[in-house]
Amino acid sequence: MHTDICAGFAPQAEIARRFPIDGEVASLSQIKSGHINETYLVTTDKGSRYILQWINRYVFPNVEAIMQNMSAISAFLRQHSQGKMAMISYMDTLDGRNYYDDGKGGAWRLYRFVPDSICLQRAETAEDFYESARGFGGFQYALRDFPAEQLKETIEKFHDTPDRYRKFREAIEADDCGRLGEVQGEVNFALEREERSCRLQRLRQEGRLPIRATHNDTKINNVLLDENTRKALCVIDLDTVMPGLSAHDFGDAIRFGASTAAEDETDLGKVRLNLDYFRAFTRGYLEACPSLTDTEVKVLAQGAYAMTMECGIRFLTDYLMGDKYFAIDREKHNLDRCRTQFKLAEDMERKWEEMESIVAEEYERVKAAAMV
Repeated sequence: MHTDICAGFAPQAEIARRFPIDGEVASLSQIKSGHINETYLVTTDKGSRYILQWINRYVFPNVEAIMQNMSAISAFLRQHSQGKMAMISYMDTLDGRNYYDDGKGGAWRLYRFVPDSICLQRAETAEDFYESARGFGGFQYALRDFPAEQLKETIEKFHDTPDRYRKFREAIEADDCGRLGEVQGEVNFALEREERSCRLQRLRQEGRLPIRATHNDTKINNVLLDENTRKALCVIDLDTVMPGLSAHDFGDAIRFGASTAAEDETDLGKVRLNLDYFRAFTRGYLEACPSLTDTEVKVLAQGAYAMTMECGIRFLTDYLMGDKYFAIDREKHNLDRCRTQFKLAEDMERKWEEMESIVAEEYERVKAAAMV
């Protein structure tokens, strides 16, 4: 969603001029998506368009690490991708820096708007979801030989589910805002599922899953589709690219995109896992990323469950702490988000055998096609 704010937003226009844009800023509008950063569409008097982003330093205090990761991955892809980039490329400032520091605690970056592209907030068809899977799977495959250990953690222990539970318990114990009493049911739901939610991290610690360079925020609005063909073009918003598990990327996409309701839906009767969308994404991801090991494939469904539970406890933790991390638009917004995640996880439990069967079927189909 775009909101025109050209009038009265001179600071953003001035910041855009710190980059080598073509022409003078003619209009500037905010793109309302995501919970963390602020994003603006900049159009110049010559018709050139750019995306300007403000990076939230509360969430990402080490902006240098983010941009170093992006630079390393961009260089790798330019060398190994045969001319097809799997991700968006950012522009340096006029003085050669990879982001602009406004001196007031704000960090800004800019990239060229991709023409004839669309950014969906929700998949409109199973085919759209399939294409987003090909985008994220293609990104993973393009980086299959990238040394993930070179990447810096932009958010420490981001998908360390046991550590998320540790922080959750601290928030319960502190109850700084006096909200614990109203969410005891949600707290019990989360604690009862701790062992199941943390299985992926245990496999990682045991060395049974390879560490990959992963995107870690694989919502459909972080992949651009061709406006005419609806085919995947590239992934965007790379703040959370760091060492991780392929199942995390798969799982986050499922928990967001295969749900039948919005992430903050208040009518929980609308929240279910769409198995047709689950199959479409599984197929696209496995087709685009044939480098996954057998073990990685076997835990894809677990990745969907783990990410759904992890996001649920993150929303609930933030609610208990006073809504410090995720931006909210209404009272109890984070509690609503938490409840949708827990309802979705509950539906996954009911459909678990079907989920695992779909992964197995699609894996066999992809392997058979590769042998032809």
